[in-house]
Amino acid sequence: MKKKSTLLGAGVLAVAAGMLTTPAFAAVTEESQYIFNSLLFLIGGFLVMWMAAGFTMLEVGLVRTKNVGTMCVKNIGLYSIAGLMYFLVGYQLMYSGVSDGMGLMGTFSIWGADDAAARAGTEFNGYASTSDWFFQMVFVATAASIVSGTLAERIKLFPFFAFVIVLTGFIYPIQGSWEWGGGWLNSDDFIAFTGSEFSDFAGSTLVHSAGGWAALAGALILGPRIGKYNEKGQPMAIPGSSLPMATLGTFILWLGWFGFNGASQLAMGSAADIADISNIFANTNAAAAGGVVAAVLVSKFMYKKIDLTMALNGALAGLVSITAGPLDPTMGQAALIGAVGGIIVVFAVPFIDRLKIDDVVGAISVHLVAGIWGTMAVPLTSDGITFLAQATGVVSIGAFVLVASSIVWFALKYTIGIRMSAEDEIAGGDYAELGMEAYPEFTKGSQIL
Repeated sequence: MKKKSTLLGAGVLAVAAGMLTTPAFAAVTEESQYIFNSLLFLIGGFLVMWMAAGFTMLEVGLVRTKNVGTMCVKNIGLYSIAGLMYFLVGYQLMYSGVSDGMGLMGTFSIWGADDAAARAGTEFNGYASTSDWFFQMVFVATAASIVSGTLAERIKLFPFFAFVIVLTGFIYPIQGSWEWGGGWLNSDDFIAFTGSEFSDFAGSTLVHSAGGWAALAGALILGPRIGKYNEKGQPMAIPGSSLPMATLGTFILWLGWFGFNGASQLAMGSAADIADISNIFANTNAAAAGGVVAAVLVSKFMYKKIDLTMALNGALAGLVSITAGPLDPTMGQAALIGAVGGIIVVFAVPFIDRLKIDDVVGAISVHLVAGIWGTMAVPLTSDGITFLAQATGVVSIGAFVLVASSIVWFALKYTIGIRMSAEDEIAGGDYAELGMEAYPEFTKGSQIL
């Protein structure tokens, strides 16, 4: 790729000169729209892909040292599995059209690019098909990452990967087709019943809550870590290995979210699109900031000290909350939506702990609970969307993902097993699963010169 400033400057001047000498320079050609729209998908896609690094660093920081390497393997593995499964079956199941007559799913077939007309210069259908596939694929990997953090430190690697195969290839695409694939949540019958279609702009429910429901099912069936609860059933704090690493992961996720929400505009071929994308960026940032401030203030009031992990999860909860409707709110409204998400997390994390649901990184609170809030908040700022439509979508998707995930988790539990032995869990996943350590120079007795 050429990045020389002289070539870039010459190119910009040439384009500008061409515009000034063309009477109809304000009209954007179909080819130009095709280029800009595809570029949006690609930029947004690699930003969302970078969120895989954010999830990895966040999880690495919040688990104990003896499980750090395992978390790295899980995250690079789940991203790779998601890409392959979305190619083999996921994309077509989600976007090939609801051929069953009930609006429930697409078709079982391998995806293939269809850009021959664009390459020949004869027809430009909005965007390069491969750019769309790439952008949609990184979303499904995000949903799988949510499950990884919740079940950390006691689940075996290969059963986890087996679940990821089903989640990314089947569960996520089916429920995604209901809304983004033009399925029953957008049908005339649904609109007649609820007063509007279901609206989830970038996936507070379809991505984040879906991942949260899958994680919840796994946590309930897997059980808590050894030592998480004392003899009286009270939750015990288990500090992670590196709060700076968790903070870095949060900032990486914050950055990636601009691609997550901004590129969900799905078009960059006009001034109106650019204005909307800019608004989405600003609102996304404001919601995250609101989530942090709210979580810091509430945690200080409740615990007399500021909890860094609550601040980090406050940022993520704010981001999840605005994802369902990042375009329509004012920046102030976006900050308030994010702030409510941050407050929700401060209360949801200890509440879920008391239910004896062991969520290592707080992903259920952040992605499931704040995702529901963000989806239900859409009618507050978006005209024409009803609370009934939003609630119906949330409940339907939640029920499907929870039941489907539970079936898969139970099947794995009673066949190959999903949990490490007590001895392996105490020793740590790195030793038990990988036979190596993430930080060998810090291990007692190690002398690496």
